[in-house]
Amino acid sequence: MELSLVETPTPVVELDIVEANLRRMQDYCDRAGIALRPHIKTHKIPALAHRQIELGARGITCQKLGEAEVMADAGIDDILISYPLVGVGKALRLAGLAQRATMRVSLDNRVALETVAEAGRIAGREIGVLVEFDSGNGRTGVTSIDEVLELARAAREMAGVRFDGLMNYPVNARTGEILRDLLPKMESEGLKPGIISGGGTPNAFRTHEMAPITELRVGTYIYNDRMTVAAGHASWDDCAYAVHVTVISRPRPDLAIIDAGSKVFSSDAMPPGTGDGHGYFPAYAGAKLVKMSEEHGMVDVSACGGEAPKVGERLRVIPNHVCPVSNLFDRLIFTKGGAFQTFMPIAARGRSQ
Repeated sequence: MELSLVETPTPVVELDIVEANLRRMQDYCDRAGIALRPHIKTHKIPALAHRQIELGARGITCQKLGEAEVMADAGIDDILISYPLVGVGKALRLAGLAQRATMRVSLDNRVALETVAEAGRIAGREIGVLVEFDSGNGRTGVTSIDEVLELARAAREMAGVRFDGLMNYPVNARTGEILRDLLPKMESEGLKPGIISGGGTPNAFRTHEMAPITELRVGTYIYNDRMTVAAGHASWDDCAYAVHVTVISRPRPDLAIIDAGSKVFSSDAMPPGTGDGHGYFPAYAGAKLVKMSEEHGMVDVSACGGEAPKVGERLRVIPNHVCPVSNLFDRLIFTKGGAFQTFMPIAARGRSQ
């Protein structure tokens, strides 16, 4: 099939770039002596998860039970859920997963610990837990060393769970400071963590400099996006994922309308000072996707001069943040060397539970 015949809007992934991105990260982890546990929330495709494992990844990371169930159905048998699970329903589903895969769960409170313990008792096998600590992100994670120790002690004593270590996101200088204070206290109580799991693509290649991380969770690196380029992690040539769109209207000389709006692109904005709009147009660097309705994208082309795109022209758009955009489509197109290869279902998309 000719790629130009595929209707827009549609996401297109270049496999040659994907392969280069995967090898680059795996090579870094191998050199640094860090186990790689990629986060599949970016691609949500079992075939890509299997390729990550083939190249040397320890296992995978999922954010939701629904993602983990899809991956376990595809034969992946080592999964970390990096999100606290709370409630009976979650315990029952986790128990089902634990009967067919090695499961670990991160958490930061006693209720989530009891949920995992209940799942372990139902499954008849221990489930590993990682205690998450916050290093300034202001999301999940305990905020004191005493809380880490308290949860680790509880996990050590509770039936159905096994204390496996610690988790943090994102890895930064503060992560290292916390661990320098925390680890001696844990070791003095016989709670030495077997795993210290850290995450975050933008600073991934500096992980070994910032903290004694033993396992790295990264997701965006497989595709890259406008944010990873702005952070200096990648170049535009490292961006494997682009949404193909069509210009459907030119109502004014300074405005182009594309056939993709908020149902295609995430509302995620770039960090201050790193760029405006909701995506980058490789063929028209001056164009800015400044506004969206559900099905329309309003592109300011005033900086393109006489080279602005015309009605009917197809454009590539690299999203600001690829992970939520990936989740908005049922399938994408794989290309190799720019040539159409196949349609690929995004099997774990839309798994909100």
